[in-house]
Amino acid sequence: MDSEEILALYDWDTGVCFRHPGENPDTTAVKSLQPASAPAEEIRACRNCVLAMEAARRAAAEGAGIPYVPGRAGDAL
Repeated sequence: MDSEEILALYDWDTGVCFRHPGENPDTTAVKSLQPASAPAEEIRACRNCVLAMEAARRAAAEGAGIPYVPGRAGDAL
């Protein structure tokens, strides 16, 4: 699966990337964190970060001998 096919698995909207807050407004939600005393916070990532996260998940899956499933960048294996 190439980069464009992986990126097409996500819903993109204007937002702030957790690693690049001022660079690219095109982001997708990758995780939701629930602080104990505050509303849930949505964590968003830009296209470059999503691709980096997917590459890390792919490498971890290969190392663990399990199938890599794209489209879940914010999930652990």
